[in-house]
Amino acid sequence: MRAKARILFEAIETRPGLAAVDALAYLDVGCGVGSFHPYVAGRFAQVSGCDVSGESIEKAKAANPEVAYQAYDGGRLPYGDRQFDVLTAICVVHHVPPSDWPDFFSELRRVLKPGGIACIIEHNPFNPLTRLAVARCPFDEDAVLLSPRRTRGLLAGAGFSALSTRQFLFLPWENRVAVAVERALARVPLGAQYVAIGEA
Repeated sequence: MRAKARILFEAIETRPGLAAVDALAYLDVGCGVGSFHPYVAGRFAQVSGCDVSGESIEKAKAANPEVAYQAYDGGRLPYGDRQFDVLTAICVVHHVPPSDWPDFFSELRRVLKPGGIACIIEHNPFNPLTRLAVARCPFDEDAVLLSPRRTRGLLAGAGFSALSTRQFLFLPWENRVAVAVERALARVPLGAQYVAIGEA
């Protein structure tokens, strides 16, 4: 989770049109039990999360009382138009039925303010260890892995611009040397995961 938080904040820092982090409203789509939120709570002006599992949302609320959580039905996100500056969907899209991918990405864009960014973090299907881990995970029985190119295409199809991708999780730890190596390898398409970023 620490690496994902680093990737998120680096993505924000590279977008000069965004305000300072502590002035931004952030949404985590498909947040599960909120495991990511201790790494970001207190950094943003507002942190929100939503998930299709009501049970997970209740656990997230108990663990992170400072975060605003909502359950939703997997269709229309339970937020108004242009409400957030930054959002993430972390290892979520591969659980969405492929026929619903265009609508899912359109919803992401709808809730973002103009100039806001979506950071889509996904498993890299070109990494053999990732494929093995997914194949062995009961939770991923329905998973349909997306390539970085496919994810960029879905972002573009929903009207996102200024698209970029980078690979990460080449190394299993997070220290100064590992971060330097990860940054140097960001364009090598063999990281365990990748982030695809689009601007609304």
